[in-house]
Amino acid sequence: MTHPAGDRAVVPDPLAYDAALRKRVAANLAGHERWVADLADRPHAAVAVVLVDSTAQDVVTWARDGDGMVDEDPRLPHKRLLGAAGGAAFLLCRRALTMRLHPGQFALPGGRLEPGESVVEAALRETHEEVGLELAPDQVLGLLDDYETRSGFVMTPVVVWGGAAQVRPDPSEVHAVFRIGLHQLQRPDSPRFTTIAESDRPVVSVPLGEALIHAPTAAVLVQLNWLGLLGLADPVHDFEQPVFAWR
Repeated sequence: MTHPAGDRAVVPDPLAYDAALRKRVAANLAGHERWVADLADRPHAAVAVVLVDSTAQDVVTWARDGDGMVDEDPRLPHKRLLGAAGGAAFLLCRRALTMRLHPGQFALPGGRLEPGESVVEAALRETHEEVGLELAPDQVLGLLDDYETRSGFVMTPVVVWGGAAQVRPDPSEVHAVFRIGLHQLQRPDSPRFTTIAESDRPVVSVPLGEALIHAPTAAVLVQLNWLGLLGLADPVHDFEQPVFAWR
């Protein structure tokens, strides 16, 4: 799917981070019959979609090393996201370059469930471990549909109200945490779809600031907008990932 070039300069106004937004997102998720994937012996992971407030001045929080120095790596340019904050936002991590899988890629906080854990418990634990936020179960607004990744996981997104979030990224896992305004998901050039020879499914991506974020994260963000913000139940689990994310 393509969009007129002029559309790409149009960004909606930021959304208010308030009680009305929290109520709307929670009601839309509660009224949705969630699509649940069959695990079929595949590993189960949870990701946290943490909703927070933001301004143009608090776009990025860098991880700090043991001496308190900012761990800013020039190999991971960040300027394309600097204009993406404002109003109600979500937290987007850039993975550390030292990570074994998908180093330097953008992702939501999350990881594999530990034995006996629920998806909510895993999402809250991983959020604490990766970005330093202690969030309670009563801050969970609901779940989005499962998404089956090409790397072999079933991923369950958990939407959480972050409140007055003071982010402290763990440098062993996270290079930086960005606050991305939810209004970025409602741009007229979003989502975007392309085709690849390796699949008959459309590859989905979402523009954030001047960056382009791909599935699986993009699929989660599309449903966050469609279902969480707009109340639309359109499925996203058939959206494809780019080939570089298949491993």
